[in-house]
Amino acid sequence: MRTYFNPKKNPRVIIIQKLYGKFYNDDDVLQFPKHRFKKFIKDIVLGTIERNDLILDELHTKLGDDFVFENLDKVFQTILKAATYELMYKPNVSLNIIIKEYLNSSNFFLEDSQTKYLNALLDNLGKKLRFINA
Repeated sequence: MRTYFNPKKNPRVIIIQKLYGKFYNDDDVLQFPKHRFKKFIKDIVLGTIERNDLILDELHTKLGDDFVFENLDKVFQTILKAATYELMYKPNVSLNIIIKEYLNSSNFFLEDSQTKYLNALLDNLGKKLRFINA
């Protein structure tokens, strides 16, 4: 079931848009407009950009040889990178909240089948990164 909301108010939608612009449109200047979660948005965007290589290494390591990151849609890649950054570097945010928020945000960008695949990947990745026994 799709969730519809105003994307301008959702911090993770803004995060996805900023990262996509930086990674795939070569946006040199990142501007962070006034938003009640501006500090959070800026932290996730800049942290993801700064640790991009580490995030990609973790994705390849944790998701195995069958997983080919480069075959994913660019928006999907961006969502996965941002979510992985939060899973790795925001231990005070619960795994379930991170997954739920990125799934809600992904409804704005992805098809339902892609969102289901994202859910499976994030659940698998989250358990491995947060050392939860499943």
